[in-house]
Amino acid sequence: MTAISERVSDPSRQQTSKTVSQSVFDGSRLRVVLLVDVYDGAQQQFLEAYEQLCNQVASVPGHISDQLCQSIENPSQWLITSEWESAPPFLAWVNSEEHVRMVEPMHSCIRDTRSLRFHIVRETGGEKAAAAAAAGRRLQAQPRIGDGVIRHALTFTVKPGSERKVAEILANYKSPKAQVDDTTRLCRTSLFMHGNRVVRAIEVRGDLLAALRHVARQPEIREVEEAINPYLEQDRDLNDPESARVFFTRAALPAVHHVTVGQKDEQAERHALFYPARPGMGMKLAEQLSLHDERAADDPRSPVLRSTVFERDDVVVRLIDVRGGLKAVDPALALGLRDSAQVSELTTLLDEGATGKDADPERLLSLTRMELITDRRSAPDA
Repeated sequence: MTAISERVSDPSRQQTSKTVSQSVFDGSRLRVVLLVDVYDGAQQQFLEAYEQLCNQVASVPGHISDQLCQSIENPSQWLITSEWESAPPFLAWVNSEEHVRMVEPMHSCIRDTRSLRFHIVRETGGEKAAAAAAAGRRLQAQPRIGDGVIRHALTFTVKPGSERKVAEILANYKSPKAQVDDTTRLCRTSLFMHGNRVVRAIEVRGDLLAALRHVARQPEIREVEEAINPYLEQDRDLNDPESARVFFTRAALPAVHHVTVGQKDEQAERHALFYPARPGMGMKLAEQLSLHDERAADDPRSPVLRSTVFERDDVVVRLIDVRGGLKAVDPALALGLRDSAQVSELTTLLDEGATGKDADPERLLSLTRMELITDRRSAPDA
């Protein structure tokens, strides 16, 4: 048997499969761009907060360098760029409670932000580029070919005992208008629950941030969000921008890998599996699942047509579209494994308190399967 950890432990082996349109696991260097709009008169306060943050982030594993730039046309516009050895260490940091605390001093002087993340594909620059290559910092081997869809998810927990009430609220809301603007459209929203954990996965064509803001402004969505407020384990006040910002920062569940076999089947069933990782093992578990989904996509017999892996801290969710439904699929294949023999290695990365030591694939599939609350698609483009 080929060990599952073989690919995970060797980041120099870059993914080149044409079926993978999105991945953070190819070992490429990462460039992060943060566009910042600072309140008038708060530039010095912002600079001081940045210098404090800069000193802290310099010791974060995987961080290489950063720059702070101010617009020559508008003093309120700033640009922060940073370079990282690869995406996983950046994501581990930016999604941590440590990061939430680090950036808190900057909030009072910032009107708006926009974060963009890029793998470096090509580079020029003489000595600097040569030094990076000598240090083993890799570039993305090939450009990825996407399908024009951006995938993102949110997750949060509700108070134990309130699950049925929350599910009822979340299942019975009026869908927001799909068309956001001339270039952005909501495509699909899939909402699942596992115990008291809620996961809302969305698919967008165009600008994800514009779509999220559009949804948040819709009266029907505001009504639903207010209705579930009493049941949330983390308190929030949507009328307080800071409270809302902190809640949705913690709720963000980024997509770290997406693979599709390129086949269309409108009857394919959508399912979600929740993999509770051992402390500190979330990213490794997500990479393991991503590797197997990539390999399965090259097998024409695979019933999984599309798979998206989402990860934050020790929360790993795998969203899959399955031909024929889960009942017709081998449990190991549904879990993202090639065969039942690999289930035992998967369980070494799972929280034993949630899944136990039993490596039976059918039982594990039952434990990880999430309950579908609603799955909505927008009408096709006119």
